[in-house]
Amino acid sequence: MGSEAIDYEISGIPDAERRRKLERIASISIEKILVDEAIAARALEIENLGLGAVDALHVSCAERCADVMLTTDDEIIRAALRKNSSINIKVMNPVRWLLDVL
Repeated sequence: MGSEAIDYEISGIPDAERRRKLERIASISIEKILVDEAIAARALEIENLGLGAVDALHVSCAERCADVMLTTDDEIIRAALRKNSSINIKVMNPVRWLLDVL
């Protein structure tokens, strides 16, 4: 799954080579979540829990379409664990998730 939040974050990467690599990776997404009013409103609620605006938008998009959000961003993972009852998706490191699945 991809999202407009991912596209936005990638577009802000100043290193052109790194940006192109991430655009290639993001392009394999079969579906893309578009940010609508409900996602934006939910992102604001999540931001008020203590996450940064873009991180909150990522979580809000993920809540719309998935059971788990995989990220290597330890700050998002820690915040999601702290606010477990207020965030409607499991947020995990991809390696940890894979170990749990296997």
